[in-house]
Amino acid sequence: MKRCIAGMTSGLIGLALTVGQASAEPETTLTVSSWSSPEHGVNSIVWPTWRQWVEEATDGRVTIEVLYDMAAPPAQMDVVHDGVADVTWIFHGLTPGRFTLTKMPEFPYFEDVSSEVAAAAYWRTHHEYLHQAGEHRGLKLLGLGMHGPGYIYTVEQAETLDDLQGKRIRVGGGVMSDIIDGLGIEGVNLPPTEVYEAASQGVIDGILLNAEALRSFRVAEVAPYTLQLPGGLYRGSFSILMNQGTWEGLSEEDQDAIESVSGEKLSRLFGHMMDIEDERGIEFGQEQGNTVTDAPDDFVEAVRRVSADLEEEWKAQAEEMGVDGAAAMDKYEELLNELEGDPDVHDNIVDN
Repeated sequence: MKRCIAGMTSGLIGLALTVGQASAEPETTLTVSSWSSPEHGVNSIVWPTWRQWVEEATDGRVTIEVLYDMAAPPAQMDVVHDGVADVTWIFHGLTPGRFTLTKMPEFPYFEDVSSEVAAAAYWRTHHEYLHQAGEHRGLKLLGLGMHGPGYIYTVEQAETLDDLQGKRIRVGGGVMSDIIDGLGIEGVNLPPTEVYEAASQGVIDGILLNAEALRSFRVAEVAPYTLQLPGGLYRGSFSILMNQGTWEGLSEEDQDAIESVSGEKLSRLFGHMMDIEDERGIEFGQEQGNTVTDAPDDFVEAVRRVSADLEEEWKAQAEEMGVDGAAAMDKYEELLNELEGDPDVHDNIVDN
């Protein structure tokens, strides 16, 4: 991950600074509903870069405009489905009952894999296996994203599984909620935008999120103790979606152009952004003087046991939905190993 961040961050920032340079006045402006602060990497890196790509690919006919505070994170899909905005990004776990197959890349069965690689592997696996179930039905799927390993951040230091018993730990749905339940810990379902207030007011005792939240959602300020384990307790799955009517209203030429800068390329960009944000989060936590503790072996083993059981449950659910879950998981892991060793995945987001 570190090998790609330093060289590419300056390129992405440069793209952000040149946003808006197009050869003609845009005919179409796509409105993007974004639920995090303007400083978050999705708003400072992903949208400006994708906007530049879209403008260049369509010869300036299409651009994008980012709008904030249109709805809470769990309502973002409805905002786009109902046509209030054209595009958004969602965390699948925040839409319970809709998404099952998107849990596949969230299991903590891989270590030392960048979010960029995970997102690229996820896109390819989804295209080959998961899309047929139609979990994004009624919407145009533009990209998929992953964030880094999720750890437990606590208000008071917790070093063992016993220390967490009786504690209220923030979760956000998906595999993270399933694992916390399997460990016998009380989960409190909250979007990440609400964790700072909940922790500062004593509503929760800890937070399960990835490292970028230390800075982006100010977790380091209210939960100064990190309990980490190799590969984390989970990884997070996202999608970037467009209103279907908006998509169908574009010309075939512009559809082709937008698809050329979306799909795996947009997915990789999202993952790369999360790699950058995790690094920034870790640095912010260090500046705040946060304490990091490695989980003991019995805690790691307990997480692995729970995860293994959940993986088998997921495979059975996939089969019921007409998807070969075992083959999908095998393909995903194969791609993780293949792409992690491919320098093109790390170095050519901007150039390509």
